[in-house]
Amino acid sequence: MKAYNPAEIEKKWQAFWRESNCFHATLDSDKPKYYALVEFPYPSGQGLHVGHPRPYTALDIVARKRRLEGYNVLFPMGFDAFGLPTENYAIQHKIHPAAVTEKNIAHFREQLEAIGFSFDWDRVVNTTDPEYYRWTQWIFIQLFKHGLAYKKEVSINWCPHDLVGLSNEEVIDGKCERCGTPVVHKVKNQWMLAITKYADRLLDDLELVDYSPRIKQQQINWIGRSHGAEADFALVVQGEKPGDALRVYTTRPDTMFGVTYMVIAPEHPILEKYADAIRNLDAVHDYQQKAMMKSDFERGELDKEKTGVKLDGISAINPANGDEIPVFVSDYVLMSYGTGAIMAVPAHDARDWEFAKVFDMPIIEVVSGADRPVDEAPFVDVATGTLVNSGFLNGLSVSEAIPKMTSWLEAQGLGSAKTNYKLRDWVFSRQRYWGEPIPMIYCEDHGWVPVPEDQLPLLLPDVPNYQPTATGESPLADIDSFVNTTCPICGKPARRETDTMPQWAGSSWYYLRYMDPHNTEEPVSKKAQETFAPVDWYNGGMEHTTLHLLYSRFWHKFLYDIGVVTTKEPYLKRTSHGMIMGDNGEKMSKSRGNVVNPDEIVREYGADTLRTYEMFIGDFEKSANWTDSGVMGSRKFLERVWKMQELLIDGDTLLPETEVLFHQTIQKVSDDFEHLKYNTAIAQLMTLSNALRTRGSVTHREWQIYLILLNPVAPHMTEELWELAGFDGHIATDASWPTFDAEKLVEDQIDLPVQINGKMRGQVPFSRTGDQDAAVQAAKEHPAIARYLEGAEIVKVIFVPEKILNLVIKQK
Repeated sequence: MKAYNPAEIEKKWQAFWRESNCFHATLDSDKPKYYALVEFPYPSGQGLHVGHPRPYTALDIVARKRRLEGYNVLFPMGFDAFGLPTENYAIQHKIHPAAVTEKNIAHFREQLEAIGFSFDWDRVVNTTDPEYYRWTQWIFIQLFKHGLAYKKEVSINWCPHDLVGLSNEEVIDGKCERCGTPVVHKVKNQWMLAITKYADRLLDDLELVDYSPRIKQQQINWIGRSHGAEADFALVVQGEKPGDALRVYTTRPDTMFGVTYMVIAPEHPILEKYADAIRNLDAVHDYQQKAMMKSDFERGELDKEKTGVKLDGISAINPANGDEIPVFVSDYVLMSYGTGAIMAVPAHDARDWEFAKVFDMPIIEVVSGADRPVDEAPFVDVATGTLVNSGFLNGLSVSEAIPKMTSWLEAQGLGSAKTNYKLRDWVFSRQRYWGEPIPMIYCEDHGWVPVPEDQLPLLLPDVPNYQPTATGESPLADIDSFVNTTCPICGKPARRETDTMPQWAGSSWYYLRYMDPHNTEEPVSKKAQETFAPVDWYNGGMEHTTLHLLYSRFWHKFLYDIGVVTTKEPYLKRTSHGMIMGDNGEKMSKSRGNVVNPDEIVREYGADTLRTYEMFIGDFEKSANWTDSGVMGSRKFLERVWKMQELLIDGDTLLPETEVLFHQTIQKVSDDFEHLKYNTAIAQLMTLSNALRTRGSVTHREWQIYLILLNPVAPHMTEELWELAGFDGHIATDASWPTFDAEKLVEDQIDLPVQINGKMRGQVPFSRTGDQDAAVQAAKEHPAIARYLEGAEIVKVIFVPEKILNLVIKQK
């Protein structure tokens, strides 16, 4: 027997898979289809890290199993290659981002192939390829034509380091997701996508898909649908009523009698409209400037110190009781959510209560039920509270008071029922170079006009540098030959849009292009969709289960509405994996010195060891710590399997001693692979391996089954062992996934415990289906039991099938 040499074996089988093109999915197959999808990587200069192979191996296992089950499997790979890191690298090293991207993609592909993933490399997509982003631009134009893409002056999250606007989703803990710089607010004219028009469908259609519960909940929370009412609080400006009002949205209109003050966002338009009437305008302006330096996250933190400025010269009228109440400006109210103004009910809202305590505002209880004085802490109990101090609502339960107050507001012309969402329209502009050019032209006569579709793709021009301009505009703004053009409608001089699309654009539809990557007439054909759509199983990181998932579902639903795609949802199933941490439990990073390079693991231990370890490391959906000892343990397991070829004997059956264990293993491995339980599947294969090695022999049939079961995890070694055993064909191209016999999942014979006069005296081999008489006879014939029965009479028998035999005896 030759030694296990992964370096030699793995290159051999990777070459075979490549040359035979056995992982290619075809449009004309008569097999059932299966579409397995992993998130395509951003090709950074560092290459793959050990976190990448975990989800890729998991879905590779599913893809390989499906092929063995007779499916036409689409399992593609591509590269999400636009983005800030590459552009920043290009700026630093004075090299074109395209050159950096090409080099990085080549390195990534080399690494991916070395790990043995069964990707269909004929279907690679690269978001920076003009033939790809031609269709990204085309989709944007369709969004514009249907009123879903528009320009608007908005206060955006601004990264002062990268000089780029960020969506709310790209701000993490008040900092830029990419570089970690604290984010500030800046007003810019931005392209927006009206994702809010799809809010209800994005929420309701979650019923159509099989997403992990925590993923569904993230989508639900981000969309944030709530039902309540809008109400108008009439303004009082220096003692006069100008006929203007502050409109608020509330989910608790029943508490309106408890409103003792109002709070508006620092950006609220009434501050400019009535600036002349505000006596403390300097203090307001100072507060506004400070608020602009904070991100929405910082402003919305619940435990932050409550700050604000009471407007001197402006107040409001509570519509419920007619009381005049003060109006404050505070940064915890966001202009981007609701109306930018809130009614404050300090007796029944924690944040309002804290604010009221700071500014010495009245606190009026309107919902009874607190077991402590209301000025000590707020009380809210939607289910059992009773309205008090609330006029015509007194004595009603909260559930009765809410609709009654809403109806009263409507009858008085002071408000109406309203459904609200936390979801905001998507800020789509980026003031960068390395992104898809937005295919729009501005004409003084016709406004914004799309680039004619027959002129797509609108290519990125070469620029002397990639740094945003001093004013924060894209570098494209300095390229006159790009900016200056003519209006497609009237032919007059016009200007191109110089902002580019965010990185989310290309990743919002890449799964569609995989089905039909070489189509020059449309993004994806109906025939390709009939063959492959929708995605059956999509796995990715938890960090992408809010924004990327939401954006791609939005684009898909829009494309469905205009007849481009044929399914309501893009992904039938979505799961997520846990991160691989350093051996000390910390996130891997260069600064901590705990980054593990998968190339080194492949060189030292082999790709199959890397794959096995990453699947065996722990619960797939939870984070796990990397350990070198665990890697070595996986290598030793594979070496033991390699040596099992020495135990091979003739035989096309399962031997009786391990027949049940084989059927149990087939069942468990099959089921575990489908439910992300890769670690327990491998543990079961280890158990079977130990049993076969203990027995000292493996029949040809047993060896075939074992190699097929292990193949999705360790494909190189199992293919080699298959060939060395002289079996026909190859696992990847000719084998079939084994099935189990449900009747053979349990041993027929058990060890039946036997008690005599209540004392355990031993166990006897006995058929699981045997009756009482047979059990007594087996006990009499067993030497260890028979000696207790000599000279005795059995006076009573207690027999519990498969559990116990109890004999009551007396001496003759």
